[in-house]
Amino acid sequence: MLTAEGTRRRVVVVQPYVPGYRTSFFDLLQARLASEGVDLEVLHGPAPPHQAERGDAASCACAAQVPTRRLPVPGGRSLLWRRVQGRAAGADLVVLEQALHNLEAYPLLLRSAGRPEHAPRVAFWGHGRTYTKPPSRLGAVVKGALTRLGSWFFAYTESGAAHVASRGFPRDRITVVRNSVDTADLVASRARAARPGTAEFAEAALLRKRYGLTEGRTALFLGGLDAPKRIPFLLDCADRIAAELPGFRLLVAGDGADRRLVDAAANRPGSPVVAVGHTAGARTAPLGAVSDVMLMPGRVGLCAVDSFALGTPVVTTDWPWHAPEFEYLTDGRNALVAPDDPAAYVGAVTALLRDPARLEALRTACRDDVPAYTTEGMAARFCDGLLQAMERDQRNPHAGT
Repeated sequence: MLTAEGTRRRVVVVQPYVPGYRTSFFDLLQARLASEGVDLEVLHGPAPPHQAERGDAASCACAAQVPTRRLPVPGGRSLLWRRVQGRAAGADLVVLEQALHNLEAYPLLLRSAGRPEHAPRVAFWGHGRTYTKPPSRLGAVVKGALTRLGSWFFAYTESGAAHVASRGFPRDRITVVRNSVDTADLVASRARAARPGTAEFAEAALLRKRYGLTEGRTALFLGGLDAPKRIPFLLDCADRIAAELPGFRLLVAGDGADRRLVDAAANRPGSPVVAVGHTAGARTAPLGAVSDVMLMPGRVGLCAVDSFALGTPVVTTDWPWHAPEFEYLTDGRNALVAPDDPAAYVGAVTALLRDPARLEALRTACRDDVPAYTTEGMAARFCDGLLQAMERDQRNPHAGT
């Protein structure tokens, strides 16, 4: 895609940081845009303190870290200023995180509204609404007003898109990307883990032997070990399940601020908890192969996609602060959603593990849903939205935002 002067167009995406699960998406998006004559640059800061402990910060060929200032404000929150203005100035479109605390958004929006020569249009990428904590009424109003200043919106999921549209953003300028992670290698590795003679099959056998795992009595936790995942709830329920089902084990794969709680539980004599440490990508395939269910009583986000790829259905709760990807789950079809109560949760898990036919039906649905949530599909939808946004501005460069 070329400008009227025959030069290549350019898109800048501004991110808080680049987690490892995003690198393949940006690589695929860069390749798709390049084939359309569009250059992509991802500008980001360092991992925020509460996420740095997860150890998942990464980079990719199109990404560059920019100087970032963190300004503490009352309530334990921070305002962020990323120095992106110079590099974003020559872009045709700048895609920002939908968040009020990103100060670089405001001068970029002012320039876009004024439309001085070469000022980039501004689009937003985000949840659409606040999912993971109680929103303040004022915050919701201000975020809605900020979002409406954008020229395009990239929503993680259908419900986020519907919310943004209900607040006055034109539906024909919203792209639903179906937020996902790269599952291709994970799906292939998981399939190999079921075939004798493969390295993955051997590793799964080693895990069973090392930890004394029993088929039909093994669960997996996969994700960050921090407050939103409700690790104390998880560990308490693991003990209760083990009391009901002798031989039950919980494999905990992750890292974060609550790693100490997991390590302490794993080191307790007779504990059902096994601390595996940070595990990502295709390396989780053997863990999925030896696990019957994925226990996620706290926030469900992209682990929903992992559960599909692994064929290991999520058992979660109706806790109100799940991430947008929670809507990928259908209770009783590809996952189980129990009441938000330890006793009810334990009852749901033990009943499922005692019902192999029901468990197999959930696994089958997980495998069936894999094609709907892929990084390739996400990159294709994002690319199409970017091209539409730039084409719209090319046709009508003086249209207001």
